[in-house]
Amino acid sequence: MKDEEKVLKMARGLIVSCQALEDEPLHSPYIMAKMALAAKVGGAVGIRANTAVDIEAIKAEVDLPVIGIYKKNYGECPVFITPTMQEVDAIVATGAEIVAMDGTNRLRPDGTWIADLFPEIRRKYPEQLFMADVATLEEAVTAEKLGFDFVAPTLFGYTEETSGKKIADDDFALLRQIVREVRMARVIAEGNVLTPEIAKHIQDIGVFAIVVGGAITRPQLITERFVDILQ
Repeated sequence: MKDEEKVLKMARGLIVSCQALEDEPLHSPYIMAKMALAAKVGGAVGIRANTAVDIEAIKAEVDLPVIGIYKKNYGECPVFITPTMQEVDAIVATGAEIVAMDGTNRLRPDGTWIADLFPEIRRKYPEQLFMADVATLEEAVTAEKLGFDFVAPTLFGYTEETSGKKIADDDFALLRQIVREVRMARVIAEGNVLTPEIAKHIQDIGVFAIVVGGAITRPQLITERFVDILQ
């Protein structure tokens, strides 16, 4: 696979998610690129980023592997992380080492299921590395069978089936199950990693790498946690 050797250097390391949506204070490709640089200086081994313009700015700033996504809403469809071939094409064109997409068992905005769409994507991009953001063990196993190179329980708590739950529930039981059952795809942890101590605990579960976002790169959320406790 293209970029596999570079990506394997992320093993057991920290991937920092540098994202800011349009309604957030830090929304800017320039700011996200500088955030990625700060993450690299701090020791991050990879970056997760949203949209082609942010990814291109980040790749011009740092030489770390990038997990690229494209968040796009199509009406009321709940699938919005790299939901169609159009978004996949846009992220592949940036040179992102890994393209991440919604790997849940939900109808996509183009009328397909992941089991229909991903084989088509794999035929089009046989050398590209892909990551499935899933919400359940069954979806992780399915993603592995479909040929995804990485799986992550990114969407646990965000689907109808798992609504209101947190990946940290029951001492990261779902993550432990995925690590146990998924053998070919590499498992990346993402969600509720709020402290270095939690990250170390997760690392000991046996994941390939760990993604941390809001606890590092979203100051409005960090501020809220302080304010909530002080009040």
